[in-house]
Amino acid sequence: MIANGKNASGLFPAVVKNVASKNIEIKKLVYVYLMRYAEEQQDLALLSISTFQRALKDPNQLIRASALRVLSSIRVPIIVPIMMLAIKEASSDLSPYVRKNAAHAIQKLYSLDPEQKEMLIEVIEKLLKDRSTLVAGSVVMAFEEVCPDRIDLIHKNYRKLCNLLVDVEEWGQVVIIHMLTRYARTQFASPWKDDEVVEEYNENNFYESDEEEKEKDRKMKNTYTMDPDHRLLLRNTKPLLQSRNAAVVMAVAQLYWHLAPKSEAGIVSKSLVRLLRSNREVQYIVLQNIATMSIQRKGMFEPYLKSFYVRSTDPTMIKTLKLEILTSLANEANISTLLREFQTYVKSQDKQFAAATIQAIGRCATNITEVTDTCLNGLVCLLSNRDEIVVAESVVVIKKLLQTQPAHHGEIIKHMAKLLDNITVPVARASILWLIGEYCERVPKIAPDVLRKTAKSFTNEDDLVKLQVLNLGAKLYLTNSKQTKLLTQYVLNLGKYDQSYDIRDRTRFIRQLIVPNEKSGALSKYAKKIFLAQKPAPLLESPFKDRDHFQLGTLSHTLNSRATGYLELSDWPEVAPDPSVRNVDVAESAKEWTGILGKTRKEKPTEKFYSESEEEEDESASTSASESKSGSESEKEDKEEDSSDESSGSSPSSEESSDSESGSKESTAKKTSRATDESDSEDIKKKAKGISKKRSTSSTSDTESTSSEESSSDSKSDSDSKPGKSRSATSSKKEEKPVQDRKAPSKQDVFLLDLDDFCPVTTPVAVPTAAVLSPSLAADLEGLSLPSSSVIDVTTQVSVPTKTHELLHRMSGKGLAAHYHFSRQPGIFGDRTVSVQVTITNTTDQKIENIHVGEKKLPPGMRMHEFNPIGCLEPAESITVSMGIDFCDSTQTASFQLCTKDDHFNVKIQPPVGELLLPVTMSEKDFKKEQGMLTGMNETSATIAVAPQNSTSLVITERVVKAANLGVVPSGQDNVHRFAAKTVHSGSLMLVTVELKESSTAQLIINTEKTVIGSVLLRELKPVLSQG
Repeated sequence: MIANGKNASGLFPAVVKNVASKNIEIKKLVYVYLMRYAEEQQDLALLSISTFQRALKDPNQLIRASALRVLSSIRVPIIVPIMMLAIKEASSDLSPYVRKNAAHAIQKLYSLDPEQKEMLIEVIEKLLKDRSTLVAGSVVMAFEEVCPDRIDLIHKNYRKLCNLLVDVEEWGQVVIIHMLTRYARTQFASPWKDDEVVEEYNENNFYESDEEEKEKDRKMKNTYTMDPDHRLLLRNTKPLLQSRNAAVVMAVAQLYWHLAPKSEAGIVSKSLVRLLRSNREVQYIVLQNIATMSIQRKGMFEPYLKSFYVRSTDPTMIKTLKLEILTSLANEANISTLLREFQTYVKSQDKQFAAATIQAIGRCATNITEVTDTCLNGLVCLLSNRDEIVVAESVVVIKKLLQTQPAHHGEIIKHMAKLLDNITVPVARASILWLIGEYCERVPKIAPDVLRKTAKSFTNEDDLVKLQVLNLGAKLYLTNSKQTKLLTQYVLNLGKYDQSYDIRDRTRFIRQLIVPNEKSGALSKYAKKIFLAQKPAPLLESPFKDRDHFQLGTLSHTLNSRATGYLELSDWPEVAPDPSVRNVDVAESAKEWTGILGKTRKEKPTEKFYSESEEEEDESASTSASESKSGSESEKEDKEEDSSDESSGSSPSSEESSDSESGSKESTAKKTSRATDESDSEDIKKKAKGISKKRSTSSTSDTESTSSEESSSDSKSDSDSKPGKSRSATSSKKEEKPVQDRKAPSKQDVFLLDLDDFCPVTTPVAVPTAAVLSPSLAADLEGLSLPSSSVIDVTTQVSVPTKTHELLHRMSGKGLAAHYHFSRQPGIFGDRTVSVQVTITNTTDQKIENIHVGEKKLPPGMRMHEFNPIGCLEPAESITVSMGIDFCDSTQTASFQLCTKDDHFNVKIQPPVGELLLPVTMSEKDFKKEQGMLTGMNETSATIAVAPQNSTSLVITERVVKAANLGVVPSGQDNVHRFAAKTVHSGSLMLVTVELKESSTAQLIINTEKTVIGSVLLRELKPVLSQG
């Protein structure tokens, strides 16, 4: 009933009875009902309070959270103390989900009773220290709502929030980013003082003199150096530009705009342009922000000029904003292209947009003096347009342009005077009359006649036009009184009895000023100076010019007026405040983390897993990590590691305690490693997986047996919110050790953790590099298991395409013809190059000498290895040569000149997307694993109708590998065909799945990080399977 919009408040007593039900589903429904109607039936709602208080102690975290949510939604002032107590208890709950709801309840309680602010701030301070990513976004939202000015609460939690930011849910990320933007503007020095940011002191050149060194030192002292915490914020928000949520991308963009050095702010432009593919509401907000950015920093969006071209399907609001951006980006280099584009827009059926385009042309003419005359001529041509609105807007813009240089444009003024009879739009008529009056001395014959015509129609004109007729009469009376004296007096008499008091007032004023009589004051002498004074040319400015004083991405910026709740972005401080306030005491945090694990560290009297020298190195590098690890956990793991390593005979010998033992064990290990065959790698992998399982089991059991409430709540919090993703500090330390050992070339032992050595190409494994493991991340580091490595080998091509492409036609090449095809051979010129075989033919009856590659016009980043010059090619003879081109994983054309002794010809090679790949082999299990990591934005799919003759496995494989250089992956299902490759330049995986469905359809799925290449490949493979 509620969902259908019906009033169900009459059932309140009957529904409230069920609040004590033991059925969880019924409880949830009752809670939803109570949240909707509790405010209307306050007295009855109070009867259920005791039930909520009992539910707050329920073992099920969902019931506890729901009870708190309903309790805080009952807006009855009498239960404020009960709500306050519930929030305090929930903020210490073991479940992060309940603590998240406690943070939400803080805002509701504050809006109900603002006097509770101080007590709520204490709860916020406690929750800000929470290490769960589930809680972070909600508590920062509560902070922004209750006490946004208490920046001191953020100091100690700043680095933790920066590090957790990537893992927080999307809306939490938006809130945290906006809060950190305000924080950074108060705590760091401005990075805009110098264009060049120096983060490290560069070494002086060897040959510099002493004076040059001193001069360099002096300059270096004056150069701005970014605070490490400032850099941490910029570094940790940068990956979020790839978020699928438009609000997150917009938040990061505004952060970079307001905080980053100007040289780095440009990285957000590509992500913002990507958002223009979203729905119209998102486009509108993004374009508004881009419009503000493009006024100050044109260079950011110039490379993406074509992205702002207007589509016919765009709504008017989007068209106008795109037009605004195009006008802001206009410069000498691109103005000719833009003017051609604008000519098309003027013909639009959307008259409002056409008028805005004419204004944009006027702004371009004002800003770029080289095209002022061109724009004026174009606008004059528009005066003959059939559409009144277009003509009227053209007149208004021409009037403004003529004010900049009126001396040269007498003919245009005459032309406009002739149009006066046909134009009916008041603004346009008024503009023409103003122009003729202002420059009446330049058109002495036409001006009186215009006044005569307008005097006839004076009574029927619009008020705006009447005022300009009076002005025209006054100016002509002062400059040409012989011809126009009587005419002006006639117009003034008409104005004297007009219905509009504005017209009557203007008439009296002009009569007293220009017609001399006994009552005339001293101003009559200066009438000519007053009316014919030199007027400054108007400035055609963007309406977005003054919006930059609002923070980008806010409602206030969108509305261009201060909205309720808007928090001002402060100016940069002259001197940055003390950065030490953000330092967290390592000893305290280590102690706190030890408490979380529940047991104090025990000394091991006998053997150590690591040698003394390595222990010292490890302690100096990661003090907090070693302190934070519990003794019981490390003991168990050390024993397990020792036993497993001894049994497998592959433990690193240097990690034994005594030298004699290490020597003997090393020799044994070496023999074992020599005897080990590559086929044994599978056994080693299984053992490694077994150890990882043991580790995760022991760490989980240890964590569950903790006694401290605070610590167990945090360890549980992450296990609840992120099962399977938690990692332990002990495991991370143990992973670090083999990484150090790997660097020593003398070690020939087979390490359990060095499974990567068995595979030529492996999936990258993230290795922890931070020297200090902060306790804020410790809860997320439980039960780290060793990643099982996957074998992905580059293989030979399955099919070689026979299709050739024309490079140079014999007619264009004066008898020299050239064709090319892609051989799919491994790049002989380098790993990143695509092999292209070019066949050159001499179709003339004379020999052609010195055939070679001349000037190359390649896009940025593209490289070409040309073929060796051909000394002589006899008539009717052909020769095949090889070239290597690094296309940078794009289908852009490689343009170059094919030259002979006497001529040169412009040619270009454009690769099909299927030729930018190298086939790889992998198991079905590895394929599915990699595919699981490339979902969401990295997946493109389409359903296609498969031709009957293409439905067999053999035909599908043959057609797919012929169209694209893919490797075939074995599949256990008859209806699913899998193919894999990696891109030639970057090595990014490209996974293709063809799944046959019923009724002759198939789903084509492509998973890759290179989404552009993926979508192009999808487009090319669809006809391959659908056509016969």
